[in-house]
Amino acid sequence: MQDHLIPYIPIAVLLGIALFFAILLPVLSLILGPKRPTSRKATPYESGMVPIGEAQRRLPVRFYLIAVLFILFDIETIFLLPWAITFRQLGLFGLAEVLVFIGILLVGYVWIWKKGALEWD
Repeated sequence: MQDHLIPYIPIAVLLGIALFFAILLPVLSLILGPKRPTSRKATPYESGMVPIGEAQRRLPVRFYLIAVLFILFDIETIFLLPWAITFRQLGLFGLAEVLVFIGILLVGYVWIWKKGALEWD
């Protein structure tokens, strides 16, 4: 084995152990688990209530829009973390860059606000 690969051995061992248990535990559950299917067990459980209507129903597009905007704004917040960590080393240039970044974010916020994407009906 080459010397530069030796530090990766613990990672490979951990990955092997994780894969072993990821395969072993579901297989053991299928083999050793009880198998007494009943019609009551096959019905969906909804907070103790009898389910009404179809399980597969369409969600409004607004739900997906809100979900995508949430993820987008989370990612933008994550981009601020490296800047905050290296703020002192970046100096005035870093401050100017983050102000441009936040300005672009604010334009985006105003745009989706004007489009009504943040309104929950």
